[in-house]
Amino acid sequence: MPREPGLSSSTPVTQPPPDNRMAGYGMLLVTTLIWGVNWPMAKHLLQELPPLTVRGLPGVFSAMILAGVVLAKGQSLRVPRGEWGWLMLYAVLMVGAWMGLMGLTLVHLPASETAILGATIPVWAAGLAWPILGERLSVLRIVAIAMAVGGVVLLMGGNGISISWEKVPGIIYALTAALSFALGAVLAKRRPLTVRPLIGAVWQIGLGCLPVALIGLVFEHPHFGGVSPLGWSLFGFSIVFQGAIGYACWFGALERLPASTAAIGTLIVPVTGVVASAISLGEPLGIPQIGALLLTVAGVAIAARS
Repeated sequence: MPREPGLSSSTPVTQPPPDNRMAGYGMLLVTTLIWGVNWPMAKHLLQELPPLTVRGLPGVFSAMILAGVVLAKGQSLRVPRGEWGWLMLYAVLMVGAWMGLMGLTLVHLPASETAILGATIPVWAAGLAWPILGERLSVLRIVAIAMAVGGVVLLMGGNGISISWEKVPGIIYALTAALSFALGAVLAKRRPLTVRPLIGAVWQIGLGCLPVALIGLVFEHPHFGGVSPLGWSLFGFSIVFQGAIGYACWFGALERLPASTAAIGTLIVPVTGVVASAISLGEPLGIPQIGALLLTVAGVAIAARS
């Protein structure tokens, strides 16, 4: 997304002002907390609705909410003709593929393991940002990545994750989704859109989630009549928080922060997901989880100063 509305792809990339960076960190924190809490909620919702329906349909309603906010502010949803190709590409990479593949991952893996594997985003983004954006892999940034990944490894070891043939499809889905998301984030910095971030979020969420939702409705045959009140509450959370607020803050953070820094910040997601899973699903929360939390927070703090 563009740093300022109207910037073209040929505009040199400059360091954002301190105020913009602080706003970006705040948006990033909101995004990561919401997305972390959403993992155990989505896992529970899978007991009542199939995966593609759970991941795609709420996003369509989220896009409608954001569209209403844009129109209420007196802004237009119009997108320049030359932007549609890039807009659709980013929608597929950062929304459609992520939503669909991670929904399928939840079928094969526990919520905490799904969140952990999704946290490989910064590894891919940091590597892709070097050749695509020319962002230097500074020593501090490498240390930040190492600490954050160390926290992820500690979580994996602490939870006793073992790769079995039954888990292989879920692992493949999760890593493919993470790579897709990271590529979209880096490309969005390389070729930013000229529309405002909120307008871009409306179209990317809508275009990304609609195919996932349609596939789910056609092939999964969800039975909405059997959904419990708790299920509808979780469905509503996905619409308002995970979709509308979460993605709006993510695109705003991506506008204000380097791609690799924004991606490193998402490592808070698995920590939040593991803690939330322990509270709501009874999954382990011990020394490995606390150690991973400390490593992750330290890694994010270092990344913010790099």
